[in-house]
Amino acid sequence: MKKQFAVIGLGRFGGSVCESLAKQGMEVLAIDTDEDKVSKFANIATHAVVANTTDENTLQSLGIRNFDHVIVAIGDNIQSSILTTLMLVEQGVKSITVKAQNDYHEKVLNKIGAHRVVHPERDMGIRIAHNIVSKNVLDYLELSDEYSIVELMAGKKVAGKSLVDLNIRANYGCNIMAIKQGEEINVSPNADDFIQQGDILIVIGADTDIQRMERSLFDEDEG
Repeated sequence: MKKQFAVIGLGRFGGSVCESLAKQGMEVLAIDTDEDKVSKFANIATHAVVANTTDENTLQSLGIRNFDHVIVAIGDNIQSSILTTLMLVEQGVKSITVKAQNDYHEKVLNKIGAHRVVHPERDMGIRIAHNIVSKNVLDYLELSDEYSIVELMAGKKVAGKSLVDLNIRANYGCNIMAIKQGEEINVSPNADDFIQQGDILIVIGADTDIQRMERSLFDEDEG
């Protein structure tokens, strides 16, 4: 049975979530107060409606409590975002993800019962900053304030060496979760697997340990 999602707020973030869910074959209800935005998603979402989600009766009429997951992606109106989230919590929605504008907004959302709070702009900014600072970091995912997953490009320093040679866990406290070689992905690689130049290593660990490992094994001399 298909999962049912509702996306409230069809700006760049909400619209992107809505489109992605629809492409994955999910049933999606797209909601916004702006008629033009709703009409844009009429042929993308399963249903698209103009509605004010800060009104309890409106949410009840939409049957919002029957949805598996509701994403609140309201843009700049923090008050509407908070009120909508509060209404969803009160109506017993099983899973609520909310886009936060700032840390204060996040604190309020957590206190009133949002199940997950996301900062898409902040998170993308962090990822871009890591990519700019280091040419070895291809992608970056923050798991917490101290732990992350990164994709690192293997250079000459590690090429031709096995995982047991590098002994990354003992030396740096990090774990290699997978190695990408072209189109092939080796999940949970063995200690005797060899790394080739250009391979992509997917590494999990504390930020300080990852940085130490990167400086030691992945920083290549220019030229």
